[in-house]
Amino acid sequence: MSNRLAACSCGQLTAQVSGDPVRVSICHCLACQRRTGSVFGQQARFYRKDVAIAGQSTVYVRVGDEGSRVKFHFCPTCGATVYYEPEGLEEFVAIPVGAFADPGFPPPSVSVYEDRKHGWVAAPENAEHFA
Repeated sequence: MSNRLAACSCGQLTAQVSGDPVRVSICHCLACQRRTGSVFGQQARFYRKDVAIAGQSTVYVRVGDEGSRVKFHFCPTCGATVYYEPEGLEEFVAIPVGAFADPGFPPPSVSVYEDRKHGWVAAPENAEHFA
């Protein structure tokens, strides 16, 4: 079983995770592009029972294309998103893979909103692909 620590840029907000992710995905939607400042967002989904959050967060609620809500928790000091809670998936916590700062993190197995993907981005061939 793996133990990993996700943290914001200043280290005030952390998520200690025990166990492997249930799913690792990349999202090419325009909202994830804006949230991350990159061309896609990459996140790992963990069982909530395996995640210990420490520190203060500010919450931003975003409404998705299909009307579901996601609560993004970010550090009020440095602004980095450390975890989020998708509505309807209450038993899980999603954590941006970059918050782990671990180049050995497992690759994504799912790629969504590929119709908004930048042309030069190549998702893993063996991943599930959704337009």
